[in-house]
Amino acid sequence: MVKVPCAIVLLLLFLQACSASPESKTINDISQYFYDEHFDIVTGLPPAESLLRLPDSAKREVHRQFRRATTLSNNDILPHEWLANYIDAENGGFEYRDYRTRTAAQTYGDRAGNCMSLVLLTAALADVVGVDVEFQDIEVPPVWDKQGHFYLINGHVNLRLIPRTRSDRIFVSKRAIQIDFLPERAVRGYNKIRVDKQTVLAMFYNNVAAESLVLGDYDRAYGLLKLGLQQQADYVPALNTLAVLYRYKGLEQQAEILYKLALSVSEHNMNALYNYAILLGSQDRLDEWAKIHKILELDRIANPYYYYDMAQQAYFEREYQDALLWYKRAVDKADYRHEFYFGLSRAYWATGDERLAKKNMEKALSLTRDENNKIRYQAKLHAMKSH
Repeated sequence: MVKVPCAIVLLLLFLQACSASPESKTINDISQYFYDEHFDIVTGLPPAESLLRLPDSAKREVHRQFRRATTLSNNDILPHEWLANYIDAENGGFEYRDYRTRTAAQTYGDRAGNCMSLVLLTAALADVVGVDVEFQDIEVPPVWDKQGHFYLINGHVNLRLIPRTRSDRIFVSKRAIQIDFLPERAVRGYNKIRVDKQTVLAMFYNNVAAESLVLGDYDRAYGLLKLGLQQQADYVPALNTLAVLYRYKGLEQQAEILYKLALSVSEHNMNALYNYAILLGSQDRLDEWAKIHKILELDRIANPYYYYDMAQQAYFEREYQDALLWYKRAVDKADYRHEFYFGLSRAYWATGDERLAKKNMEKALSLTRDENNKIRYQAKLHAMKSH
């Protein structure tokens, strides 16, 4: 299981931030947990200082637009207000695309990115126009995804723009402006945890490492995780992702060390517990596995893919009514996953309910972003309508 901020493996990989308890362990020397001899060196990885760097041409263009809108037009707009309008998160000045994590420069060039990419871009632009920023990890309910053999849990991160104190100007109001590339209703009411720049950089590296791991590029994933943990050694999602990577490389002893290290930082981290249980089960260490499994059992019912996997099993065993029940439970937990509706469609078709089969196939088609899935679902839908 891997967590990815915005937005990040079950193995599980988690794209995003986890908080440590007050008693958590301090990691003084993260380098002792790296095993370079098992990986090839990958060149061209983005150094930390480049993640928030914009090209000089981009900075000149942004500064030109800023001066035109403020100084030259005698507009009394504050810098952080101008930047919020320029980013135009609510109306799509930069497009929110929830798939690949980019640096600030890449996001500026593409005019699009996931929430992590857009946060990096906004922070880089804030530096250009003299605005302070405050990063926030938003404790939204987990958004599940599945890519290949991996389950991904996507978290969320945003930031606040804060007017910088100036000797030549007195601000009547220093109200910060929250910048978020999801609709306000999607994050309203959730707890916000302030995180520092190093944590955000660690989040970035964990995201891109998880993306590389899903693609099977283990050497690149390893190099990226090293860079991230060098920014923040006790960033639990990165420790968990590195442990998953070690297990995939057959380094089970090293993986166990990392799981235990992650749990020493955050004792009840479900991602690390889940992946550690997988390792113990594969080694037939059933007593140790059972202790962890008791903790995980209650958490498992929140995983929509638990119900989806049960539905798939029932469907292929031709227990179609049972499959319908399990698919519906999966949808109740995650009504944004196209494959759940595809499964519902097939199960309804198998039971003879053609109307609901077509309706759910249309829903699956509307939710998928993958061109291959679109072609597949369109063909299925066409066949249903021609039946």
